[in-house]
Amino acid sequence: MGNQTQYTCISQKGNDVVLLIRLTPNSSKNEFCEITDEFLKVKVTAQPIENKANKELIKFLSDSFNIPKTRLELMSGDKSKLKRILIKDTNKEEILSKILFMLK
Repeated sequence: MGNQTQYTCISQKGNDVVLLIRLTPNSSKNEFCEITDEFLKVKVTAQPIENKANKELIKFLSDSFNIPKTRLELMSGDKSKLKRILIKDTNKEEILSKILFMLK
C-alpha cells in the first residue's frame, strides 16, 4: 500500500481517520464519485433539510466501510457541502483502499 497516492483529504489522527468530503445531496443514488487531493466527492439521495443528508451520509459511509455508525462522527460542516468526518479506531490505508475499490 505504500505506493498509493497521498491524498490530503484523508488523514490519520492517532487511532482515528478524518475525511474531508464534498457532499452532493438530492442525487439519484448514494455513491462515491471521485477522490481529489482536496476532498472526497460523495452523492446521497437525501435532501439537505432537517439533517437528512448528513444522516444519510453517515449511514452510507457506515455501510460502505462496514463499520458501525457509532464510530462515525460529523466534526464540521453541519450546514455546508464541505464536511469533516471522523472515523474512530481505524487506519488511513484501510479506508483509502476501500474508497479506491468502490471508485473503480
